[in-house]
Amino acid sequence: MWNYSDKVIDHYKNPRNVGSIEDADAIGEAGSLSCGDMLKLYLKVNKDGIITDAKFQTFGCGSAVASSSILTEMVIGKHIDEAKKITNKQIVDALGGLPPEKMHCSVMGHEALEAAIANYYNEEITVNPDEELICNCFDISKSFLVNEIKNNNLKTIEDVINYTKAGGACGRCHGKIKAVLEEVNASKEKEEPKLTKTQMIIKINNIIEKYISPELRKDGGDIELIDVEDNQIKVKLSGRCQSCNRSKLTLTHFVEATLKEHINDKIEIIQV
Repeated sequence: MWNYSDKVIDHYKNPRNVGSIEDADAIGEAGSLSCGDMLKLYLKVNKDGIITDAKFQTFGCGSAVASSSILTEMVIGKHIDEAKKITNKQIVDALGGLPPEKMHCSVMGHEALEAAIANYYNEEITVNPDEELICNCFDISKSFLVNEIKNNNLKTIEDVINYTKAGGACGRCHGKIKAVLEEVNASKEKEEPKLTKTQMIIKINNIIEKYISPELRKDGGDIELIDVEDNQIKVKLSGRCQSCNRSKLTLTHFVEATLKEHINDKIEIIQV
């Protein structure tokens, strides 16, 4: 059984902005019925480029409905060029998180938004007929897969399935997916300069303040960065977290996992 945040449940049970806009200035679609999820996004844009209304029609699970619903709230009031910067990670954050198996719903929302904005500017999103298909079951191209691996820091075949559905049907493409993962992550390691200790401390503290501490404070706890030695991160729990019998699980399944996602998968948390 998956755990859903209160926001996901709220937007699923009480979806905002459901429907269509007859005189929409932009329309974008993503997904397909054959994949099990499909989204159609409508935008109304005024003469100043501000999105004044957004509606959606979706076929899919509760996470697809919730992702689509909150996306419409996120774009209304924004300039179309500002809306273009919204990522699937921001959709997930706005929902208070999604189960790993449902991350593809946020990706679908981001795709529909990109398609709508391209439609607004009369741009065509073309598919190269010679583009290599990695997953035939879900028509996932190599360029799309590379983009999602880079944007979401995907490391495993399971990650790819959760975010894109590629490899989630017959499984015959797992070898191709593994090769693309290795190719992208190898080039990424070459491109990324090694952070100094000071840069690492600043980055970790920013992640703690933005993603980790707010969640711990909800339960009367908190966390403090003590020291950094290469990929070993020494931290100290405080408040209720300090005496909680689930503190080790919190450190590995939440704190360490969050830092791995935003920094690198070699991060190791040490409690002091």
